Amino acid sequence: MSAQPASASLFDPRVLDRRDAASPAADDERAQAKAKREFNKLQKRLRRQTGNAIIDYGMIQEGDKVMVCLSGGKDSYTMLEILRSLQRNAPVNFSLVAVNLDQKQPGFPEHVLPDYLDGIGVDYHILERDTYSVVKEKTPEGKTTCALCSRLRRGSLYGFAEEIGATKIALGHHREDILETLFLNMFFGGSLKAMPPKLLSDDGKNIVIRPLAYCREADIQAYSDAMAFPIIPCNLCGSQPNLQRQVVKEMLAEWEAKHPGRLESMFKAVTNVAPSQLADRELFDFEGLEAVQAHRQARRIDIVDAD
Repeated sequence: MSAQPASASLFDPRVLDRRDAASPAADDERAQAKAKREFNKLQKRLRRQTGNAIIDYGMIQEGDKVMVCLSGGKDSYTMLEILRSLQRNAPVNFSLVAVNLDQKQPGFPEHVLPDYLDGIGVDYHILERDTYSVVKEKTPEGKTTCALCSRLRRGSLYGFAEEIGATKIALGHHREDILETLFLNMFFGGSLKAMPPKLLSDDGKNIVIRPLAYCREADIQAYSDAMAFPIIPCNLCGSQPNLQRQVVKEMLAEWEAKHPGRLESMFKAVTNVAPSQLADRELFDFEGLEAVQAHRQARRIDIVDAD
């Protein structure tokens, strides 16, 4: 049997396969395939967690008109996109309308959100309220603006929800937001409360929902990066140094880094409250324990006598 010429090995499929596998193009293709798989897993996780939160707390009902509050940050973009995805296969019919509150901050890029929402075909409103001037006028120099800004923003959005007939107001708060609020209230407010996944406003007119309540901020950030949302930074408060919330955020991040899973455990605690093991007299009848004890003792005696 005659030997093959040396050039023949150049066309051997096994040689070509090895060469292709080692080529930059093949490496790039594998990297893209891996990135796509990871993105699909991430999107499914966010869909599942959001869907579970909606089911667990009865957030969305048949015929609801959900006003999605869109700030231009990663959380609200992600909330809108995940709700749109769930809407297509939801067992109930509901509509979505995006609402952005233009607070008249200097340099606010007014075209970004309309261009984005027009591009994806979402119904929307831009609500113009000059809360920026009010906040700057009323907030003393060196003080944080978050509290007043939040109240003014909430009041504007609540009122507008009534105007357009929205039955639910969706906010983009996630798991870490809820835990940060819990510790902020404990450390600085002397109360044990956070952000509930579903809330009736004080005047009883609006129901607020937080569909991302079960979602991790890291997952939302990764999803936002992958989707390349046109992020609009908040120039009013985002650059303020030593914000209490930022300090708490860093504390929680350090805990999670040292003890992975701690945030998950803490969030579970928020959903698993034992009033009798705390000290709120409004939530538990401590004064009536003797009566409960006497009743139980009487029942035990009755059972023994019956035997």
